[in-house]
Amino acid sequence: MTTNQQRTFLGLIACLISLQSSGQANATTEPDSTLRGQAFTDPDFVVGMPEKWRKQHITYDKAVKQADLVVSFGQQTYPALKGIIAEYARKNNLKILVQSGTCGISAGKLLHKTIDAGVFCCPPGKNDRLPNLEFHTIAISPLAVIVHKDNPVDNISIDEARLIFRGKIRNWSEVDNNNNFNKRIVSLGRLHCKKRPGHWTLLLKDQTLFGPKLKEVGVIPDLVSKVGMQVNTISMETPFMVETYSKQQNVKLLKINNHSVTDIDYVASGQYPLYRTYSITTWKNFPEKRKLTLSLIQNLKQHIEDNYSKYNFVPVSKLKEAGWKFRKDELIGEPNRDGLAQPR
Repeated sequence: MTTNQQRTFLGLIACLISLQSSGQANATTEPDSTLRGQAFTDPDFVVGMPEKWRKQHITYDKAVKQADLVVSFGQQTYPALKGIIAEYARKNNLKILVQSGTCGISAGKLLHKTIDAGVFCCPPGKNDRLPNLEFHTIAISPLAVIVHKDNPVDNISIDEARLIFRGKIRNWSEVDNNNNFNKRIVSLGRLHCKKRPGHWTLLLKDQTLFGPKLKEVGVIPDLVSKVGMQVNTISMETPFMVETYSKQQNVKLLKINNHSVTDIDYVASGQYPLYRTYSITTWKNFPEKRKLTLSLIQNLKQHIEDNYSKYNFVPVSKLKEAGWKFRKDELIGEPNRDGLAQPR
């Protein structure tokens, strides 16, 4: 090899090393905030439905023998509030049938008009906004990034979280220069409600942005259990669900940007980036059922106001005090602050 060839070869090697170093730096430092999805949908949008549907009355499923109200709850709210509803029904001499499901199940039953109210753990998507259907926000809850309790990492930035779930950070040693924890990251996800805003889409707005090695888990108990079984796993879930299903207390909540997910006032300020929105629906055109449902909603909201720390919820009063945007009883936008996403 001639001297010139040697110089050319060494130059190519140096270039490749430089590019590799640059790529590694970009993988861990590039800001991913533009990947955040929308927080809410347009509250003025209404799905076009035929006149026959509009005139249709609520008709319970055949399995429902008798009820004053039939309400469909989701995986998040059913464990938290079913006992409160049972007590409310007993005190008010009402028969309230509480069905356990998901946002999608609630939406389907509302579409077929087989329930009086549906409970959502995500803001309504466009297709959820049926004629005469109103949404009443009862609280929000932060989504925590969760890991095994023996994971030495206690804090990550929101950009690091995005890079991990995108598959660009693959080893725990790359997080916060944690060289003593040299283990491959295993990311778990429950990518539900893909067409609704909020929830996990506030981390990455589309399922295609998650890394190809993301392992999807169908239900919350399984997700929490799997995180607690392997020291190098990571996922996302609300603190109340972690407390409910982490029986051995072997799952911990990471701080994000040095702020604890259990700092309710910080979450209420709108600066915490990941959260769920809980709401219950009423029908405007069925006044008797609406009156009963509104009374139930008021009871639930008051219970949350009095016990929000128990569930790690942010109650409506704190949201309004912090400047979150409401249309009537529905939360429709985040506070106006520099660097925060605005309602879309």
